Formats: sequence, structure tokens, C-alpha cells
Amino acid sequence: MSSHPTSSSSPQEPPVAEQPSSPSKPAPQQESPWVFWRGVLITLGVALGVRQFVIEARYIPSGSMLPGLQIQDRLLVEKLTYRQRGPKRGEIVVFHAPHHFDPVLKPAHAAGPLRCLLVNLPLINSVPGIQEPACDAYIKRVVAVSGDRVVVNPRGEVTVNGTRLNEPYVRNYCPVDVMGMGPCRTLNAVVPPGHVLSLGDNRGNSWDGRFWPGGAFLPESEIIGRAFWRFWPPGSAGALNADGPLKPAKPAAAKAQG
Repeated sequence: MSSHPTSSSSPQEPPVAEQPSSPSKPAPQQESPWVFWRGVLITLGVALGVRQFVIEARYIPSGSMLPGLQIQDRLLVEKLTYRQRGPKRGEIVVFHAPHHFDPVLKPAHAAGPLRCLLVNLPLINSVPGIQEPACDAYIKRVVAVSGDRVVVNPRGEVTVNGTRLNEPYVRNYCPVDVMGMGPCRTLNAVVPPGHVLSLGDNRGNSWDGRFWPGGAFLPESEIIGRAFWRFWPPGSAGALNADGPLKPAKPAAAKAQG
């Protein structure tokens, strides 16, 4: 009796396909502290670059520009205009202190630009003992430019090229006696090339070109920028207009006939 191979009564099940193993999530990488500080340094660099070359805020530390500019007023100073042209009469300029350029006041070892940059940073400039006179900045008004024949009398009144300046912003002139003499110095000279004459609006109380021992005139290269906007206090915010003081005063409006 021949034997036959037996077959399984249950159908053969197909092989079970192998399920792909789910990929394990990578462990989160810790962000390098340098990423944060790099952002801080870039932001600081941009801010310092804008402040150094484009625009910066300044405050009024003294009363030399009264009454138009009050002590602690905050101003914006732009630094682009004078790259295209020279200063004009009537404009308010911020410039390096006379200790930075006056041959008599200038120290033997002038402070470098890096120290002056640090000294003028907010908060740092309030640290006792860090102040440096050559790093200070002054604010005055341009009253005469290169080539002008300028005369300043004992009261602080200014004549340029034979014409008395129209200066409605000046309210406090220097006191004089019956002989016309007083404590303020006079001036009669021609403004040299590349220079301007800058005076404080408060003529009776301003240490300006009339009193600088090394010479009355401000080199244009020492000008930091042009003050053009007061932003504090809010009630006085607005543009600092600089009408040319050689222009004649506007005539008073005629009274209506009635």
C-alpha cells in the first residue's frame, strides 16, 4: 500500500511583514550661550554705530542756552548734514569741549576716542572719577561762519559783515556800566577758513568763544552734529528752528482799520 504525503488541513498563513521600528526622537540640543550674547553684541554694535555716525540724544547740562533751551531738556543731534555742507548761522551745534582742541586747554595726553566713547555712555558717565573734560560736549549757536567779519560788543550783541544780527532767542545780554563796559569780552575779527564762531544764547552767562584762552573760533572738524529736535519735556517737544539771523525781522502785521 503506497503512502501519500499528507497536506495540512489549515491553509498556510502568509508571513507576517516586519513592522518598521519607529525612529527615536533626537535629544534636544542645548542652545549655546554664545547665540544669546552674539545677539546682544550685534544689537549693541548697531546701536553704537547709529549713535556714532547718524543720530544721538543729548541733554542740556547748563543754562548757557536759556531761555530757549532749559536745563535737562533732551535733544536729538543728527550727524549727516555737515558731511554735505558747512554749518549755517543760527544753527545749534553740539561739539567737543574746548579742552579737546584749544591749544591752551588741551592736555598733554589727550583722551582717546575709546575712553570718550565709554565716558559718554549712559550710567557709565555717572561713575565718580571717570569724567574727562576733553570728552565733554558743548552746545552753542553758530553766529558767524568762515570769512565773516564779526564784531561782538560788551553786551554780547553781534554784528556780521556790518549788519546787526536779528537774535530774538537772546534775552539775557551782558551787563554794562554807564561807560558801556562790563565783564564780557569783546571780539572783532574775521572767522578763519574751516571755523565758525559759536556763542550761547544766554550771553550774560555762557562760557563760549569769547572766553576760550586759545582762540575764539570753533573748528568745524570738532562739531559732533546739529541739534534739530527737542523730545523732552513733552510739552516743549518740537523742531529747533534756525532762521538765519542776518535775515531782517518780519514786519509787524498792520492793524485793521475800523
